[in-house]
Amino acid sequence: MTVTRFCPSPTGLVHVGAMRTALFNWAHARHTGGTFVFRIEDTDAARDSEESYRHLLDCMRWLGLDWDEGPEVGGPHGPYRQSERLDVYRDVAARLLEAGHAYESFSTPEEVDARRRAAGQDPKLGYDNADRHLTEEQRAAFHAEGRAPVLRLRMPDEDLAWTDLVRGDISFAAGSVPDPVLVRATGAPLYPFTNPVDDALMGVTDVLRGEDLLPSTPRQIALHRALTDIGVAAGVPRFGHLPLVFGEGNKKLSKRDPQSDFDVYRDRGFLPEGLVNYLALLGWAIADDRDVFSPAELVSAFDVTRVSANPARFDLKKAEAINATHLRALPVEDFTTRVTPFLARAGLVGDPPTAEQQRVLAAIAPLAQERMIVLSDAVGLLGFLFTEDVDVDAGAAAKNLRPEDGEVLDAAVAALRELPAWTTADIEGALKQALVEDLGRKPRQAFGPVRVAVSGRTVSPPLYESLELLGRDRTIRRLQGAREAYTR
Repeated sequence: MTVTRFCPSPTGLVHVGAMRTALFNWAHARHTGGTFVFRIEDTDAARDSEESYRHLLDCMRWLGLDWDEGPEVGGPHGPYRQSERLDVYRDVAARLLEAGHAYESFSTPEEVDARRRAAGQDPKLGYDNADRHLTEEQRAAFHAEGRAPVLRLRMPDEDLAWTDLVRGDISFAAGSVPDPVLVRATGAPLYPFTNPVDDALMGVTDVLRGEDLLPSTPRQIALHRALTDIGVAAGVPRFGHLPLVFGEGNKKLSKRDPQSDFDVYRDRGFLPEGLVNYLALLGWAIADDRDVFSPAELVSAFDVTRVSANPARFDLKKAEAINATHLRALPVEDFTTRVTPFLARAGLVGDPPTAEQQRVLAAIAPLAQERMIVLSDAVGLLGFLFTEDVDVDAGAAAKNLRPEDGEVLDAAVAALRELPAWTTADIEGALKQALVEDLGRKPRQAFGPVRVAVSGRTVSPPLYESLELLGRDRTIRRLQGAREAYTR
């Protein structure tokens, strides 16, 4: 059975690239009928925080990435926070040391540097594996000096190769990877040690992770082999290295890039299914001629071997277009439910909305959907329907509420004031007669001033339906207010 995992560190903002990695692991597990493990790499006490941990769980749940094992779900291989597994790592480290797969290393960086220089080598090559060959007497002497050793993995003396799920055959020559540190001199285990240990103990079969981690894969394979030898692992998992996500220019999307912050999209009102759709396109495609699909369709079609090895570029415009497509496809009741919190946070409707607010929202929702990209757009687009007065955008007023537009507003007031029935059809007929037929204005010149006067913007839901919902009194008051403020 396929077992995948996602194991972020709870340090600050949630990165969209990390969530893409989580999505691919989740989709791979779901597609193959396997298990998705979610665990937390929280051994860095200086950077990790409980707030970030909680936020990670919240983001995963919001995106719909449910996990089979992990925090608040449990499972047979817990605990799922590394900070609660330190005894496990101490035990495995001791067993590796006893079996000869790991050894104590006492060399300081300065001593390694000096040895490299003495041999005519570049010090940047790093550790030279010299402590592999220490005798018992030498180790005892270092201990007597008070030196605290690190624990290093003894890398094998042959080439390390694997068939990557994304990139095909990859190999590293023997001797090209120095023996890595597994445990600090303080006894603190390092990520290159804890991560494979957890993968082994949790039965992870497929490791999908970022391309930037590929250079560390030989160390992970060597450690898995050692763990298999001592009975901790059941073999080496398959690896798949996902393409980097690029931002502006040819550079990796960094944490400092505004587009990298996952919260930005959630706060703007991207739909979870819209964001899942776009994140999946960062390295994968459901078909050459199709960009829009549901999470269920993603799971059904996902094939990790079809993930591209080429860098993926984050295109905000495309993300917005895909989200808008999902938004327009929502049933009206669902759309109304999802948009209400954004209007409530802006103080436009109650929480919950009043009966009248709910009536207006239900009526305008199907018309608003067609004009929105994200849910937060509703605040600017629909706000005028839920306030007594309206703030007119200065740019919109400059183009649509000029002195020569005063006659349009006067004619609109006269036509609407005496209208027998306040219905969309009657409002449309009266305004077309008064502004187009009687004044001889072209439609854009006729209705632009009215739209801006009542909504404050050049873009709004359909005008006649909006005026019906706004009501006669507010409509006329706004038309007269705009006439007085802008066209005298």
